[in-house]
Amino acid sequence: MATVSSRPVGAHTPTSGGLARAALPYADATGAQVVQVYVSNSRGWALPAGDPAQDVLFRDGFAERGIPTFIHASLLVNLGSPTPATVEKSAQTLAHALRRGVAIGARAVVFHAGSSVDEGHAEEAMRQVRRRLLPLLDWAAEAGGPMLLVEPSAGGGRSLASRVEQLGPYLDAVDRHPMLGVCFDTCHAWAAGHDLAAEGGMTATLDTLVATVGADRLRLVHANDSKDLCGSTRDRHETIGKGTIGEPAFAELMAHPATDGVPIVVETPSGEKHEGHAADIETLTRLRPPPQG
Repeated sequence: MATVSSRPVGAHTPTSGGLARAALPYADATGAQVVQVYVSNSRGWALPAGDPAQDVLFRDGFAERGIPTFIHASLLVNLGSPTPATVEKSAQTLAHALRRGVAIGARAVVFHAGSSVDEGHAEEAMRQVRRRLLPLLDWAAEAGGPMLLVEPSAGGGRSLASRVEQLGPYLDAVDRHPMLGVCFDTCHAWAAGHDLAAEGGMTATLDTLVATVGADRLRLVHANDSKDLCGSTRDRHETIGKGTIGEPAFAELMAHPATDGVPIVVETPSGEKHEGHAADIETLTRLRPPPQG
């Protein structure tokens, strides 16, 4: 039975000035029950080693608060790229994120599904996904985690997975490895053509997701409203309830059985300091169904 805390809500959290030094106060100020962080530049290939002291403070601080943590890999990661150097750097970035995840106690590493970029490269792109992901997934299994979570894109540019039904072939490419889960992003799904704003639209999309990947693959939700129309393939986030998706869709999200027990992270415009994320967390918490039993 669902409880009021079965869908913890939190935010993507800044780390500038020190992983723990930045993230712990931010989580406290926003009321976050889950956090997501970058452990490398979001738009670069540099792979910093991290500060061991900050790692310990981060891991222990969030463990004491009972707050699960996630890593988002660099946005440059594309295992389907036709450029060998990009594929190599992508694999190195994911390996780095997994190692950093062990150090800070992260539950999983989120990465974008990627794109074949060039016409005619789609089949080879999926073979690349298999060759590069399987060793990382095996390593994660041997290490006892973190998992890897594939996040469908907003569509366009020959995406390897944007609509949720396209996750089926993506998972099949790695033999549905148990260490590969799914991160569902509402803005991406909307941009890829899922009409989440229609009555029952969010429910239908999540039903399709479960039918495609199974009941236990969804491990994280990115809850973001959108500045753009459905099917735009544009990934521009908006405050919950202030965009084109609208608050009723997020009420469906919070009530769907697939999200029971699944952490929910907002990546919305945070405004000044932490107030924007705090407001979004409050909105989603309000939309969360009451505890049962």
